[in-house]
Amino acid sequence: MAEIFQLHKIVYEEPSSIYFKLLSGLTLLFLGFLGISELLGNHLKYSKFWNSSPNSASQFKVSSVVGMFTLYAPASLAGLASFLIFPDGDSRFLMVKLAVTIHFLKRVLEVLFIHKYSGGMMLDSVLLISSSYLFAAAGVIYIQSLTRGFPEPPIDLKYIGFLIFLVGISGNFYHHYLLSRMRGKNEKGYKIPQGGFFGLVVCPHYLFEIIAFVGISFISQTLFTYCCAVGIAVYLTSRSFVTRKWYLSKFENFPKNVKALIPYVF
Repeated sequence: MAEIFQLHKIVYEEPSSIYFKLLSGLTLLFLGFLGISELLGNHLKYSKFWNSSPNSASQFKVSSVVGMFTLYAPASLAGLASFLIFPDGDSRFLMVKLAVTIHFLKRVLEVLFIHKYSGGMMLDSVLLISSSYLFAAAGVIYIQSLTRGFPEPPIDLKYIGFLIFLVGISGNFYHHYLLSRMRGKNEKGYKIPQGGFFGLVVCPHYLFEIIAFVGISFISQTLFTYCCAVGIAVYLTSRSFVTRKWYLSKFENFPKNVKALIPYVF
């Protein structure tokens, strides 16, 4: 039974280059650093924390719509372009391209047609997050393209991965929709979210986003994609923790039993 959990059983054999292993490791470290920074109070400046920096007044600000669109548009274009750049491939490669494209294109459409924003975003955070998403989307697809012709992992996770991805992206969309319905046409303030998993955790949309990225990593089964999924989970877990602290500080009636990310646990 212990052999099932050996890494080589679930990871694609990749070109034997230290570059790809180094890239995976640095990606994980970078996302982990962002997560630790959130816990230390150095937030990426969007959503509730867009003006959290003491010198926010001197920084360049863009509207939330422009900022959020800029976050996801380049990565979604990279996903769409991958179908032209890599028109061939097996079912796994097609599923990877589909999942990456669907994830980021969905976020673009939500920005344009679902979300209702207040406040703004700082340009430095916009550029950092946008370039990170673009790097991740292009990296996942490109590294997957390099595995073509290599032996499949002994344990094939792509179909269960695609199912997990669908659960994640559906749950993420549903809770984004609930958030959008909380705010009226001319309302700007924040309210305690309700409905769905919001009665259990502050950030169910983050929970399902993590699930979606876990699904993508299972479809891909490359070291780089696993590292992306773990790194994103670390960052979103940290962001959920500080978001819960924010709600507790702003709303006296915020229910203490509502956790940050995982129902009944954390």
